[in-house]
Amino acid sequence: MKLNPKDSEDLVAGLVGRDALNVLRLIKNKRNVSEFKLAESLKQNINQVRNVLYRMNEYNLVGFIRKKDKKKGWYIYYWTFEENEAAKIYIMLKRKRLEELREAISKGKEEMFFVCKTDLVKFSMEDALNMEFRCPECGKVLKEEKVIIDVEKIRREIDAIEHDLKSKEDATSKKPNLKNKAKNKKTSNTKVTKKAK
Repeated sequence: MKLNPKDSEDLVAGLVGRDALNVLRLIKNKRNVSEFKLAESLKQNINQVRNVLYRMNEYNLVGFIRKKDKKKGWYIYYWTFEENEAAKIYIMLKRKRLEELREAISKGKEEMFFVCKTDLVKFSMEDALNMEFRCPECGKVLKEEKVIIDVEKIRREIDAIEHDLKSKEDATSKKPNLKNKAKNKKTSNTKVTKKAK
């Protein structure tokens, strides 16, 4: 399955950072792109480009092969964006988000937090209890704050994610199976031959 460009960019920006988008645009839909060509195209030094590629590699979003330069004696890395791996990660993250949203709805229409108005930090009930309802930064007493959950907004987001996942799964299942097509051709040829006799 291939992600559309927007989904690929959202995934990479969310996991690696927006600075990886220029690299993604240069290697997406290409195979074995030299890191030196990437650096030259981006007008960056090789270490900056490698830093981005290594961060992408931590999530298996890119793969590489290395070849030894015969003249200089060092290794050059050639990078490829891993479409299938990116799609798997994208779907996994969307499913995780669905679980979080469903859990938010099941918890109820209200969430309670404790905030420090001075340091602008927010804590869950459990964390606030562990800190005896005092801010760890300034020592002031934390104030209770209730957040009303917009259930309709959450349901709309759930519907959008479910639709997105279904369309991606449908696209994956619609790919023709070449082996079955070949078998069908053989079968139909056999039938034609038998009728001709």
